[in-house]
Amino acid sequence: MASQTNPDQMVGVLRDTIVTLVRRDGPDLSARQLAVFLSVYLSPGPHTVRGLATALNVSKPAITRALDRLGELDLAKRKLDMMDRRSVLVQRTLPGAAFLGELRRIMAEAEGAVAGMPLPEAANSGLLEAAQ
Repeated sequence: MASQTNPDQMVGVLRDTIVTLVRRDGPDLSARQLAVFLSVYLSPGPHTVRGLATALNVSKPAITRALDRLGELDLAKRKLDMMDRRSVLVQRTLPGAAFLGELRRIMAEAEGAVAGMPLPEAANSGLLEAAQ
């Protein structure tokens, strides 16, 4: 995001992105599932359940549940680590890469729409009501 984007605009981008994601025909991810997905796709691997749990400061079972859903949607997959058979590696998928591309496009559109919105209009649209 551009350095001129203020926190109210970033919240607007987040809201518009989430609204677009839930309205479209496609995967509907929870915040935790999205955090796991983005961690796998935006940070260098290899990724393990243990490593993701540590990085996100959540339990390994919570990561496992998120990966179960991501696996159902073919956004990520697990593979046994041949170097350490006690460890499971989390891998990216082609549909996951496509989803990330779509997410980037949706966020760019939302940023463009919100960046041009004057602050009073943002307040009137409900973006600032939670703070008041």
